[in-house]
Amino acid sequence: MARTARFLAVLLVGLGLLTWVAHLALTRTTRRWFERDVELRERLAVASARSSLVRQWANPAALPEVLADITRDERVMGAAACDRDGRTRAASEGFPEAFACRGVLAGLGARGLSPDARDGWSLDVDLPGGPVRAYGVALPELPGGGFVVIVHDMSFVGRREATTRNQLLLAFFVLALAAAAVTVVAARLAWRGWQDDLRRALRGDGGREFQPLMRDVRELVARLSQERDADARGGVWSPERLRGALTHHLQGERVVIVANREPYIHERKEDGTVRVVHPASGLVTALEPVMRACSGIWVAHGSGSADRETVDAHDRVKVPPGEESYVVRRVWLTEEEEAGYYYGFSNEGLWPLCHVAHTRPEFRDVDWEQYRKVNQRFADAVCDEVDSDDPIVLVQDYHFALAPAMIRARLPRATIITFWHIPWPNPERVGICPWRQELIEGLLGSSVVGFHTQQHCNNFLDAVDAFVESRIDREHNAVVQRARRTLVRPYPISIEWPVRWLDGLPSPAECAAGVRRELGLAPDALLGVGIDRLDYTKGIEERLAAVDTLLERHPELRGRFTFIQLAAPSRTRIARYQELNDRVEALADKINARWSEGSYRPVVLLRAHHEPPSVFRYFRAAELCYVSSLHDGMNLVAKEFVAARTDERGVLVLSQFTGAARELTEALVVNPYDLGEASEAMATALAMPVEQQQERMRAMRSLVAHFNVYRWAGRMLIDAAQLRSRERLSVRLSRREPGSRESVL
Repeated sequence: MARTARFLAVLLVGLGLLTWVAHLALTRTTRRWFERDVELRERLAVASARSSLVRQWANPAALPEVLADITRDERVMGAAACDRDGRTRAASEGFPEAFACRGVLAGLGARGLSPDARDGWSLDVDLPGGPVRAYGVALPELPGGGFVVIVHDMSFVGRREATTRNQLLLAFFVLALAAAAVTVVAARLAWRGWQDDLRRALRGDGGREFQPLMRDVRELVARLSQERDADARGGVWSPERLRGALTHHLQGERVVIVANREPYIHERKEDGTVRVVHPASGLVTALEPVMRACSGIWVAHGSGSADRETVDAHDRVKVPPGEESYVVRRVWLTEEEEAGYYYGFSNEGLWPLCHVAHTRPEFRDVDWEQYRKVNQRFADAVCDEVDSDDPIVLVQDYHFALAPAMIRARLPRATIITFWHIPWPNPERVGICPWRQELIEGLLGSSVVGFHTQQHCNNFLDAVDAFVESRIDREHNAVVQRARRTLVRPYPISIEWPVRWLDGLPSPAECAAGVRRELGLAPDALLGVGIDRLDYTKGIEERLAAVDTLLERHPELRGRFTFIQLAAPSRTRIARYQELNDRVEALADKINARWSEGSYRPVVLLRAHHEPPSVFRYFRAAELCYVSSLHDGMNLVAKEFVAARTDERGVLVLSQFTGAARELTEALVVNPYDLGEASEAMATALAMPVEQQQERMRAMRSLVAHFNVYRWAGRMLIDAAQLRSRERLSVRLSRREPGSRESVL
């Protein structure tokens, strides 16, 4: 009842406001109606008597009779015939003296009107007896000219207006009240019926239409309960817990990962010595801690200048150096293969296809052939490394869309999880690719296809529905082909926790002081940081433009705020990336030329590869980190910045087009294309009180700590283990003969 009373109260207030608005609209509308009616009547009266007026104009004795015909309407007070100079030639009986011809001419002049107006004219006057309108029509066919004046009593307009308005408002209010009453009754009945059906569904004795919903709810509750119990037993996911889960679910089996990028690159320096380099890759950042925790084999492209010298006879090398907890199996590619498979099809075709970043994808037959050939090469390498006929294989990213089906052809019982690290576009964009069907069918060779977000899962299912013959099981998010199911699941990726690269780093205050000294900045300079590969999807140009806008709008920050952009060169053989490099450099120079003064530089562009300890040092030094990706699957830089801030200080400014924005909601989320919004977010970050910074950072650090990369990998591998267990059971049951005692039929 209380809810109904509140609804009715709000409804009555709303009806009152609507009635008031309707009153104003009706008042103006009805007045215009009546005024137009009067004007039309006056025009018709003059038009009907016009020929008589012209014919009798020179006969003053006959004119009053003609004017009397015009004034037969009871609301017409009188009419007069006037010469052009204002002399009254004749007037009907009772014509108001206030509208004598000379007075009318004076009133027209005061209002800037002419008595010779082609469409006539009117004067409104409020007399003691009520409002009056004088309407005039020129008679240019008369020698010397002249005009006729008709005076109309307008007091009836107010009376008619009030009557019409009241009737319409009453009808409107009654109809609105009746509609509201019907709505309330229908809502109450529908709500009561829905509650009854839901109660029956909960009791299990009815509510058939709620059964799919209740099944989903029960599954969700069971899964959350299972995860809660597991978390209660194991606490936060860690390398130890991941190893324990693999031992329990997989009996300690090795996991095989196939990825284009290797976790450790051996490069030969100019002095002939070999150094180990960590690539700037979000994929490596996420997966390398997992391999350190669970061991296994990482199959990757050997791209380092000293990679061949460091492998054994089987192209394997144990890593990390000094720890040697897992094995990297290197696959060698020719320059032609690398150009077609990696630079061509993968990064000039699939990369721009999947990212809404305004770069046209290019698809060439020769690139596709190399892509297919290299995928087969890696699939064969994976099959050579496994030690059973039903291994668990993790296929990583868009470089290997065909590999799952190729591995499946050689290892039908393998459990293959493919994780797509970039966005999956909608079917319209997928349709641009000439080999869309082959790509989708290749991915459907997987047991599970994983994406960062549910939206990407939905896009993939829509693409399957559009381009591949299959059955879509929307209830379980699965694709069924020839009785084999491929599950489609969201697995939001993350980073290790705690981050090992923080070990041995100075405090954030010391990092900030050191960075200021190295860059020649003032001891109290405010620092912002952006850390990315030099890629057009990262929005680096938009980021620097936002810094320019910030300094333009906030003069107090000039000379104090410096933005440091670490940009690792990437895919430099591709023309689009070369052009981006030149544009970013030119934009940084332009901003520095505009705002630099003395030794002050607002933008410091460091285009070089930086090892993880150096990256985290800059994270700890900055007051803010701006992640401006124009389209991103997740973006682990945002999570790395959060992990780096052990002092719970600093502010994350985060693009709304990243997957991370769905999780790190305490960041200042912006549209990177809106330079005004982004610049004001940076200004807000620089002025944010310490208490608010700590509150936001504490919440984000808690989320990253609990939803770390070990949890990401653990959920995927546990799902894979459970799926493999079901498949093994299915195989055993299918092998039983129908007539045996063990038959379940």
